[in-house]
Amino acid sequence: MKFKISVLIVVCFCLFFACDEQAIPKPKAQIRLEYPPGNLLPLETDNFKFQYNQLANAKLNAENAFSLEYPEMKGAIFLSYKKVEGNLEKLIVDAKRLSYEHAMKADNIVEQPYVNPNKEVYGALFEVQGNAASQSQFFVTDSTEHFLTGSVYFYTKPNYDSILPAAAYLQNDIRRIIESLEWK
Repeated sequence: MKFKISVLIVVCFCLFFACDEQAIPKPKAQIRLEYPPGNLLPLETDNFKFQYNQLANAKLNAENAFSLEYPEMKGAIFLSYKKVEGNLEKLIVDAKRLSYEHAMKADNIVEQPYVNPNKEVYGALFEVQGNAASQSQFFVTDSTEHFLTGSVYFYTKPNYDSILPAAAYLQNDIRRIIESLEWK
């Protein structure tokens, strides 16, 4: 009996002092979202043409409005074309107003002008930082006949930290669209 008690004490002693490492909780992990670069495909209408990412599905929504949908990101770039008929100033004001309507929810709005006199493409890209409904918007024009606007939207409640990688990816796609744009 003495032997059983002493073995039990030794076992308990070993178990108690054998674990000298403290349990440390695992830190919260963040998902790393990476998207492939994607090849460029041409998109051509009666009024303009540009190149877009092959990962997007181009859909004609109306006569002069269409979308580039990114199912993997649950987002889209919505584009709308208008003819300039002496109303260029109003079109520009409306495009800027639409961008700055997000100012209440946005932390910051960065306006980046775009000028390419060789292709007659002039406009601006608006990067909306914060929990706004749209993270990027743009407009481009040739200042005489053509006017194209675009906006990025995600099919989810805006949480800027979570959608930032996808928003940056789509913003780069918008830059490619603007840079490859040619009027007809």
